[in-house]
Amino acid sequence: MALLSGFGQVEVVFVLFAQWCALIPGLPGDYLRIAYYRLTLKECSLDSRIQFGSYFAHSQAVVGRNVYIGSYCILGRTRIGDRAQIASSVQILSGGRQHPRGADGRILGAEHGTFETVNIGSDSWIGAASIVLAEVGSRTTIGAGSVVAYAIPSDCVAVGNPARVIRNTAEGAA
Repeated sequence: MALLSGFGQVEVVFVLFAQWCALIPGLPGDYLRIAYYRLTLKECSLDSRIQFGSYFAHSQAVVGRNVYIGSYCILGRTRIGDRAQIASSVQILSGGRQHPRGADGRILGAEHGTFETVNIGSDSWIGAASIVLAEVGSRTTIGAGSVVAYAIPSDCVAVGNPARVIRNTAEGAA
């Protein structure tokens, strides 16, 4: 599979096999997904875990060490830091917050290469069913169902739509 996708270089074939691997259940599926992504993503640690139904839509993604990705996640061009945990049904989109428009007012889509890398910091937790469009700092918790439309700093808890910081968790914070 990895060879047929040019080790992630043939995007259409990469996505086909990524979606196919997402449908293999149980422990064999977990091992197959990590092995496939190890060979096709820009970087992917073998000690991470990607659950059933989750897949990467771009081979330019990076998955750090000891990362956990829950079921039914759709991950775009992202860089996930070490020990980050992503709950089920999370979407990390790489199209940016706005789609540019042409002179005639029509939306310019993916064919114009408008993808951005979305960074998820180390030791962060992204709650279930969250949608992430912007950077999440290290050691940050994003509440379930939140929409991260703007960058969230490190060492905090953010919730809502759009996600807003509700607590600073840095050592020494009052």
